[in-house]
Amino acid sequence: MDRALEMQVFCAVVDKGSFIGAVDALEMSKAAVSRHVNALEERLGVRLLQRTTRRLSLTEEGRVFYQQAREVLALMGEAENAVSSGNHEPSGVLRVNAPVSFGVLHLAPLWTAFLNQNPKIELEISLNDRQVDLVEEGYDVAVRIARMESSSLVGRRFASTQMRLCASPNYISSHPPVTVPQDLTEHRVIAYSNFSSGNEWSFTGPDGEHKVTTRSVIRCNNGDTCRSIALNACGILLQPSFMVSEDIRRGDLVELLPAYRSVELGIYAVYPTRKHLASKVRAFINFLVEQFEHVDWESGYPTQKNKARAAKKK
Repeated sequence: MDRALEMQVFCAVVDKGSFIGAVDALEMSKAAVSRHVNALEERLGVRLLQRTTRRLSLTEEGRVFYQQAREVLALMGEAENAVSSGNHEPSGVLRVNAPVSFGVLHLAPLWTAFLNQNPKIELEISLNDRQVDLVEEGYDVAVRIARMESSSLVGRRFASTQMRLCASPNYISSHPPVTVPQDLTEHRVIAYSNFSSGNEWSFTGPDGEHKVTTRSVIRCNNGDTCRSIALNACGILLQPSFMVSEDIRRGDLVELLPAYRSVELGIYAVYPTRKHLASKVRAFINFLVEQFEHVDWESGYPTQKNKARAAKKK
């Protein structure tokens, strides 16, 4: 049996998440798909896929084989392209995962331009705030907002964002002032539950570093919801500048502790391996770098002090 075809069928099953999905993608019968995968497992002498009535998942051996098989298939494609007509235009289905808020606010307006530049690419976009497994869940690339020093994935940083401490003017006017980070322990906090440090918030100021354990009255795994609650004067918020910058510029939110900096996060396009990077993935990464090259979410913020001065002038 054709080993390359076995690998192709196996990878299609993994990418689509089911045998039925591979049937549609490969235009092959379900019996043929099953036969190729079974033959592959029989030849290797290991189980690559765990099959249940509800779920299909990779075994540890399957994960290793999938990564290698994808690289082999990509290399075969490159070899064929090298002696073909020379048409290297990015094409095929590009599966992208991104955080919900960033995806809605800053990626959604760009998809049309990306497709206009790459008319042979089809997009499959998934938005959620959990950290997906790119290999097991079949994504080509993901956008992540994090510190990536310890990640095993390959990533290209195309922007950054500063975590900003802020609250609505109504909340500020009816609660004690926040002059140092420790004051936060006396305030209501709206917490983003996926924040890696939990309720411990870190700041660096003129007098050094501070770690404060805050008291959250609301915890939510969606940043937009946290922001909406803060706009309604329920508490203090720590969220990325890409989400709250416009609110701060308009005065709907006011930055607190402007002399203290919180965490800066990189915004990355991540992918499993840099070897034999598909042209569609490379096109997407280059597009992000170009689009976000001059983005500045950090400038033009009215701080609490500046807000007070503006009010006096009125």
